[in-house]
Amino acid sequence: MMDRDTWQEIFATIRKNKLRSFLTALGVFWGIFMLVFILGMGNGLETGVFRNFGDGAKNIMFVWSWKTSQPHKGMAPGRRIKLNLGDAEAVRSEVKGVKRVAPNFSYANCNIVYRSQSGSYEVEGHFPDTKDIQGLIMSEGRYINSQDITQTRKVTTIGQTVKKELFGDEPAVGKHITVDGVDFKIVGVVYKPEPKERDQEDMESIFIPLTTMHKTYGIANERVGQMTVEADEGVMVSEIEPRVRALLEERHIVAPGDKSAIGGFNLEKEFASVQNLFLGIKGLLWFVGIGTLIAGIVGVSNIMLITVKERTKEIGIRKAMGATPGSIVSMILTESIFITSIAGYLGLMFGTFLIIGVNALVLKLGIENDNFYDPKVNLGIAVSALVFLIVAGTIAGLIPAMQAARVNPVDALKDE
Repeated sequence: MMDRDTWQEIFATIRKNKLRSFLTALGVFWGIFMLVFILGMGNGLETGVFRNFGDGAKNIMFVWSWKTSQPHKGMAPGRRIKLNLGDAEAVRSEVKGVKRVAPNFSYANCNIVYRSQSGSYEVEGHFPDTKDIQGLIMSEGRYINSQDITQTRKVTTIGQTVKKELFGDEPAVGKHITVDGVDFKIVGVVYKPEPKERDQEDMESIFIPLTTMHKTYGIANERVGQMTVEADEGVMVSEIEPRVRALLEERHIVAPGDKSAIGGFNLEKEFASVQNLFLGIKGLLWFVGIGTLIAGIVGVSNIMLITVKERTKEIGIRKAMGATPGSIVSMILTESIFITSIAGYLGLMFGTFLIIGVNALVLKLGIENDNFYDPKVNLGIAVSALVFLIVAGTIAGLIPAMQAARVNPVDALKDE
């Protein structure tokens, strides 16, 4: 590999057949370029889609209630079902596999006033677990805690948008606002680092203890608008979902399976279906990329066979002068590995820089796409592709090299 004469011969052969060498290298270059590029763009697509799920818990389900659609135990359809705190506690304590339950209730278009500033915002009654389940982050102060719940404190945590509109650059924690005429003390401000469109609702809301909402605004029977149920680690939400529904149906005398009365949405099932989709997409991208790369390698092998055929007389002379089969194999393999390694490295670099350029351009132009975000080239995949390329280049040159090693000097000298 390090013999100077061998390298001189390789470069002489490449210079002699410039177009052929260029087209051979181009096939390898294009193969690894496409592999890196489509995997990087696929990564951007995957990141964008999964980013839409947010930073909160994924193993959760949402439960709400409406009207019955079926008669049950002598009760007519059309009966209004109203969930309450007792239901949330029952789900938490009686359903095996439940980690946390976060009940909530909300009022839209509440008048919020701070000094001369005012606005209409949504007020949500929450429990402390909501913060972690929804992936809310504190920019100031703290979130609602258990003492706020038990003591029905008149405290609130506000969204980042509310804070900006009412307080500007002033700190909000410790200040007082009125919510439909009732005084509340601000204990924290929440935000999301990369808010999606649906996150704006949280940023434009204020959060108070659910028990305080019940007491202050006279909500009867400790009413709950929706519950978020999180499963324990290692437990699928789909396992506990039927048990949660069955418990609530029993408590409210609802016909089994009446989804109009007890509605719900399984986020984990949706998340898993998207994961499976991208497993298939990744498999397809790898198939296309590897196929393109192999096509380039096959091109190298074919060109090396032609090279051996053209140099048959030269190889015969070498063997007649005492060249060993090993030296002949080494010469052919070195040329094959050299072409594939250089072309592959350039393809890898161009593919990587193109992905970086696409990402930089998207950021510079401020283009926001919910289904495409931050494309990247996985370093492990890039190195693996390069290693695969070198190994493939060796294999591509092995058949021509073995053919060259078997050349009979006498027959080679007679070759025209």
